[in-house]
Order: sequence, then structure tokens, then C-alpha cells
Amino acid sequence: MDWQSAIKGFQSYLKLEKSLTVNSVDAYSRDIDKLSQFSDIQLPKLLPETVTLSDLRSFIVWVNELGMIPSSQARILSGIKTFYKYLLIEDVVKTDPSELLEAPRLQRKLPDTLSYTDINNMIAVIDLSKPDGVRNKAIVEMLYSCGLRVSELTDLKISNLYLDIEFIKVAGKGNKERLIPIGEAAIKAVQIWLMHVRVQIPIKKGEEDYVFLNRRGSRLTRVFIFMMIKQLATAINLQKNISPHTFRHSFATHLIEGGADLRAVQEMLGHESITTTEIYTHLDRDYLKSTIVQYHPRS
Repeated sequence: MDWQSAIKGFQSYLKLEKSLTVNSVDAYSRDIDKLSQFSDIQLPKLLPETVTLSDLRSFIVWVNELGMIPSSQARILSGIKTFYKYLLIEDVVKTDPSELLEAPRLQRKLPDTLSYTDINNMIAVIDLSKPDGVRNKAIVEMLYSCGLRVSELTDLKISNLYLDIEFIKVAGKGNKERLIPIGEAAIKAVQIWLMHVRVQIPIKKGEEDYVFLNRRGSRLTRVFIFMMIKQLATAINLQKNISPHTFRHSFATHLIEGGADLRAVQEMLGHESITTTEIYTHLDRDYLKSTIVQYHPRS
């Protein structure tokens, strides 16, 4: 099997069997494409089914020499392991050459978070006299109240809002659905947007059920949300590099700091493994340590 055929089959597997998003499929495809490029340059006769553990180790050395950081190398390695699982299922290979391949050691980088004051300041500079402002306030409230990924926000549907019982339903990674509680401030902001502004927008066919729309009646893009958040940060002169995901980090961090159960936070964030959620306990420890240093007389 040549590389292009293998990659096309892998893409179909990721879409149909794993139910991954277009962005995730593209990311996995780029990872395998790099292995294909390595093959063309270093080992021209190498095919997906003839790759050995030694070849993969040489590939990791190659991407390291290209200047890729350990986290990027680890992501590529994850893509390769998934690729060879697919080839095993399809009986293209009899053994998995990536099984014993080790990932580079990663230092866990703690994400930036916003303080409650930062979030209130960002909301305060939104111009609520404009229709876009009403929508943008509802977006910020939703991101922080529910800890949503940006794709979960842009894909959020009116039919999945259960505001009377203070819950929303979202489709996360792998199209896995989960219910998330929503706070009063976010409920109020969303209701104002839906009942007083969105109803006046001429909505494009097929977009009728999406919560957040632009002035032309189309669903918002991820890029728009990123730009809007950056503009709010600039407006309050916030000296942090933030994105929509920063609200998700802040949501989790503030819950942990407030004493929330780690399993409950895992469920609300939609993390498959609790080890992913545990990073917020590290954040909490840093918070506790800084509190001791600041206030303890013997520190």
C-alpha cells in the first residue's frame, strides 16, 4: 500500500469509526504526511507496511533536527500510533512497529488563567448598546460558566439548551455528548441575546438551530471568537496571552480552588482521562503555595 492510499483510508477510519472532527482528522493526516515526507527523503522505498521500529526512531530524530518542540513530537507520535492501530485493524500490517516507540519527556506547562476580576473587566468593556455586544457578552458568559471548548460554543444549538433546569448539552471530542450546568449570569445573557437580538436577524437556511450567529445569519467561526477575545483583552490592557480556551482553564481552576470534586470537573470538561484534569490540581497547589508565601509569618 502506498502512502497516499494509506492516508486516505486512515482519514475515512477517523471520520467514520472514530467520529473525529474535521480539524482532528486534518491534524492526524498532517502527522502521517510528515512520516511520508521522511520516507521520500531518507528511505525512498519505505512503505507503510514495511516500516520498522528502527525507522520510526530515525523519524523522531529527523523531526527533532527540524527543530520541533517535544510537545509537537509527542503529538506526531500519538498520530503514528493511531495510524498503525488502523493498519492492524485493516490487516495491512501484522505487528505494530510503533508499540515500543517512546515519546519525548514533556514538562507539563500550566495554562494561563484569568482572575474573576479579569473576566468581569472584559465583560464591562463590551458595548451592550450594539447587537454584537449583547451576543459577545453571552459568548463570554457561556465560555466561563460552562468551560466550553471553542468548537462546542460555535456548534451549540438552541435545541440543546435546557435553561429552565439550568443545563446545556454539548457534543465534545469524538462527538461524545455531555450535560453541563449553566449559571444564572450566563442564562440571563443568553436569554437576552435569543429573545431581543437574535430574533431580528435574517437567518440563513440550515443555520436556524445554532445559538450564536453573525449579523448575516450564519454560524460564527472559531477564528471570530479568537479575534473577539483578543480585542477584549486589549481593551482592558490585559498583559496575558489569552484565547477562548483560557476561559475553560479559568472555569476548571476556579472550581478546583473552590473545593470542587476532581471527578465532577472531569465530567464537566469532557476529559476522557482524569490525568488530563489533574493539571488543575497543580494549579491549585501553586495557588496555595503563593498564599502561604504571601500571608504566613514564617514563610
